[in-house]
Amino acid sequence: MSLATVAIEEGPPSGPRKIVFEASVKAAERIALALDAEEETAPLTVALFDLGAARVESSIYLPSTLAPDFVLDLISQAANGEELASLRVEPVENQDWVTLSQQQRGSVRAGRFIIHGSHERDQHSRYAIEIDAGQAFGTAHHASTQACLIMLDHISKRRRFVRVLDLGTGAGTLAIAASRLGRRKVLASDNDRIAVAVASENAKKNRAGALVDVMKAMGLGHQRLRRARFDLIFANILFRPLFELAPLIVRRVGAGGSIILSGITEAQGTALQARYISLGFVLKRRVVLDGWTTLLMAKRG
Repeated sequence: MSLATVAIEEGPPSGPRKIVFEASVKAAERIALALDAEEETAPLTVALFDLGAARVESSIYLPSTLAPDFVLDLISQAANGEELASLRVEPVENQDWVTLSQQQRGSVRAGRFIIHGSHERDQHSRYAIEIDAGQAFGTAHHASTQACLIMLDHISKRRRFVRVLDLGTGAGTLAIAASRLGRRKVLASDNDRIAVAVASENAKKNRAGALVDVMKAMGLGHQRLRRARFDLIFANILFRPLFELAPLIVRRVGAGGSIILSGITEAQGTALQARYISLGFVLKRRVVLDGWTTLLMAKRG
């Protein structure tokens, strides 16, 4: 990416800006992590819009005090040679950018669940969940989160789960959704401190603070997870950790328990399915949504 190829729209010389581009999900994740690692860019609001086919549109909102060139340079380094489509810098009004980005999205339905932003608080369904755009993944606008909610809705009509774990909870959407079914307690974990804070706040905002227990943990290494057994585990993360953590995940599933695996492509889904079958699971359902695969698998016996 050359800065000379960036389209820059004119605006007030000292006003706020928005950097917009299209990229693969992996490149967008690398860029978001790079921005979060820098002290000057960590507080920035980053909004991701799912375009399907494993691509997203990323909008990064800059205050008037932060030069776009500095952020563009970080983006270029994190892109690692990948071409970013439609890269541009636009002026924006000086307002609440999180609210602005949320208002560009509508609510999302997934089974009985309705995921909406704070600008749509007229939702009255028992299964309505308020999740605003923020620094943590999982607002249900991404196909993998949406498919997990569809799986949860499907499986919860057939059996009741008492012990639930949301591994890599992100914004906490799946944990909150699970807590709405029978008012059950759910354990949620993430290795990112920002995600833990966001998920905790979202649980409180949705009146699920007493039901969703959010903790910081790297994989399944926390002492509270080493001996626990769960009826249902969500793991909406990425292929590599899902593959490598498989032996640990299956040990945490009780007899007859289920796992919902997501954050993987169609090709990766086939390999991951074989991995868990070899460890004593059977495939119950497979959903492909916008190029993302979600697997519902159950432990034999």
